[in-house]
Amino acid sequence: MRNLDLETWSRRETYEHFRQVDYPHFQLTATVDITDFHAALIQRSASFSVGVIYLLARAANENASFRLRIRGDQVVEHERVHPSFTVLLEDERLSFCTVTFDSDYPSFSQAAHARIQQVRDDPLLQDKPGQDDLLFMTGIPWVSFTSILHPIHMHPPDSVPRLAWGRFFKEQDRLRMPLSVQVNHALMDGLHVGRYFELVESLLMDPQGLLSTQDAA
Repeated sequence: MRNLDLETWSRRETYEHFRQVDYPHFQLTATVDITDFHAALIQRSASFSVGVIYLLARAANENASFRLRIRGDQVVEHERVHPSFTVLLEDERLSFCTVTFDSDYPSFSQAAHARIQQVRDDPLLQDKPGQDDLLFMTGIPWVSFTSILHPIHMHPPDSVPRLAWGRFFKEQDRLRMPLSVQVNHALMDGLHVGRYFELVESLLMDPQGLLSTQDAA
């Protein structure tokens, strides 16, 4: 982790502006083509949800803007950020589940399944106090939504990105999935979110490479 030098940060003026607004988050939703990715997961008998969590965390870790966080009067950049996602329990309650990100998909998948079972046995609804090297994620597999708004802390507004995916659907001969990205405008703009979508789409174009063993990053 490193502290940014706000005096020399190129977007300091934008940062200062959006730090003053009452609700600094903005959200973009678009669909992404998961046809080949979905087929690759089926071929491996792999969990779709865990695969999506890995995909979104991988793209976030490759985009420096998604590793920035506001801490008081400072902005820090984490070396790595980790998915914290919702797990639906048998009684329809939710539990939070945080998994350390590993760029090696098989290792991440194994750790995610183990952690999911742990929180099903012992549910929780809070992350470690003060921890901000996270990516808040949720799946809404019942709805092919076109927009979604997440709750955030407002005093002060937090800066952890929110990522959500919805029910995929068939469009001609392709499978498409809605993906929502909600971020703090003080840290990034539409350009940076657009680049995130480009990263996701690039990774989806090579699902075999995405889901293979990777060198730790």
